[in-house]
Amino acid sequence: MTKSLWINLPVKDVSKSKEFFIKFGFKLNLKFGSREDSACFMIGDDNFIVMLFEEPLFEGFIATNIADPKLGTEVLFSIDAESVEEVNEMAKKAVDAGGTLYAEPGFKDGWMYGCGFIDLDGHRWNILYMDTAKMPLG
Repeated sequence: MTKSLWINLPVKDVSKSKEFFIKFGFKLNLKFGSREDSACFMIGDDNFIVMLFEEPLFEGFIATNIADPKLGTEVLFSIDAESVEEVNEMAKKAVDAGGTLYAEPGFKDGWMYGCGFIDLDGHRWNILYMDTAKMPLG
């Protein structure tokens, strides 16, 4: 049935967004999205796919208007980290690439450590390490 899941995101400037995500550590995939108005990234061990499309091209796919991410959040993208240190490293990469932290790295409920950042186009991302040995059951 389902072979993979692709997330498609509208961006104002593909070149700037592509540079942001490369600096963040996503792997550029030239097999898809090699046009000037789109880019494709493979993420993680399972090669999760994120496509970036400049807004006019994206609107041609959705038959509606693009939501303004500054007015609300429809989706939160979560990235699994392997350690507290990796969360901190990824948070620094996001800021160094031009993103903004909306939640500083820290612990929640004694077993989760994470942070949140906003990319160049206002999309919100969560980086999370979960210590499953301390995770409550149930």
